[in-house]
Amino acid sequence: LGAARTLAEVRPAGVEVHFIVASCENMVSAEAMRPGDILTASNKKTIEVLNTDAEGRLTLADALVYAEALGEVDTIVDVATLTGACIVALGPDYAGMWSSDEALSKALLDAAASHGELLWQMPLAPEYREQINSKIADLANLGAPGGGGSITAALFLNEFVKESAWAHLDIAGPVWNDKAGGATGYGVRTLAAYAEAVAA
Repeated sequence: LGAARTLAEVRPAGVEVHFIVASCENMVSAEAMRPGDILTASNKKTIEVLNTDAEGRLTLADALVYAEALGEVDTIVDVATLTGACIVALGPDYAGMWSSDEALSKALLDAAASHGELLWQMPLAPEYREQINSKIADLANLGAPGGGGSITAALFLNEFVKESAWAHLDIAGPVWNDKAGGATGYGVRTLAAYAEAVAA
């Protein structure tokens, strides 16, 4: 939301930016999903729920489908506090980035570096793709135990983008800093700088 406000004020010329917030109620009820449930995403892919705590990627997946369906979308960048595994991999100060597009990766890394936000490129490792296979659905919402959870989460999201250049930023670590007083606004500078660079 901070990036949306910033770009609304800056209005970089020649760039059309859409912000889609993939939020929903997350309360326990009789209708809540359970392990073993099969959900159908908006692109008709079926998802086996292995862990109800891996719920953010379910709403984010539909947001990615929605974003691409807007038509003539050049680039999609999703930002989420998605996994504790990213904090395990990179610590509290770095965000992880996964991308299907080399030019987009470089542009985001440059934007982050030029504005003091720590961003590290992570692999969309094809070797781990089988971890999100399911015997009863198209996908499982969780990878196999043993590590690499931030990678399998990114691979899951990648299944919901067809053609657009795409990047996923997992900001679970740097979004909060107790020593600095709480929320950091991580990502605002990177996203604003990226949009302005596209406009230049």
